[in-house]
Amino acid sequence: MKNKSSFSLIMYVFALCGISASTVAQTDVKPAAAPAVAPATAKAWDSAFESLSYDKDGNTLPYRFLKPAKVEAGKTYPLLIFLHGAGERGTDNKAQMKHSVSDIVKIGYEKNPFFMIVPQCPKNRRWVEVDWGANSHTMPETPSIPFLLLFDVIYKVSKDFPVDPKRIYVMGISMGGFGTWDAISRSPDLFAAAIPVCGGADTVQAAKLAKFPIWVFHGGNDTTVKTKRSRDMVEAIKKAGGDPKYTEYPGVGHGSWAQTFSNPEVIEWLFTQVRK
Repeated sequence: MKNKSSFSLIMYVFALCGISASTVAQTDVKPAAAPAVAPATAKAWDSAFESLSYDKDGNTLPYRFLKPAKVEAGKTYPLLIFLHGAGERGTDNKAQMKHSVSDIVKIGYEKNPFFMIVPQCPKNRRWVEVDWGANSHTMPETPSIPFLLLFDVIYKVSKDFPVDPKRIYVMGISMGGFGTWDAISRSPDLFAAAIPVCGGADTVQAAKLAKFPIWVFHGGNDTTVKTKRSRDMVEAIKKAGGDPKYTEYPGVGHGSWAQTFSNPEVIEWLFTQVRK
């Protein structure tokens, strides 16, 4: 598969805003044999996500998809993108639901109905092809193959369903934290807000995010992804004139996502963000 440049990601932004963009290449979207029905209440979240996959140029991205229980005519809804960590990679289209997804749905779904995409990265890939344990990294020139497929899915969902283009949110944990930073660094005008948890980013990209709503989380004793990765990025954004929110959990190691996404304040903050 030939990698697209980051310019093609910007074209998704144009499309969402009603500006003419190139048509997405012909692809196959495979639904599950029995698509799930959106839940009447958030308690039924686990059976509410459809199991889908997106194929292109010999590559496949499994993903789970949640719709509002009731889609009202003339109304648009937020779209949430959740990026899992390294341990949930695979092809079963189930493992990526293991951490935090249920908390997000239980807290936010009934009060703020939303669409949600939870993709699964293949085992031999990463959301961002960089070393997670390093002290720093340079953002790759082109997105990873799973990310290119994911942006196609975001475009398709935004085109086929009543998604509010000003309320598209991205969040992720560990490997997904890196993915969250990468997504907003490449296309800050697509997303309304981001929540990267125990991730890392290229500090050179900080100037793009000076006015971007972002809440960063990291454990103070994280040795898997060094805490300095979040500290460095937050400091770089501040130096660029931004004011990012940052929460560091003293004494906590790598698993800092549970207390982050089970906190109603975090989810409520997310839904107040609207892209200008």
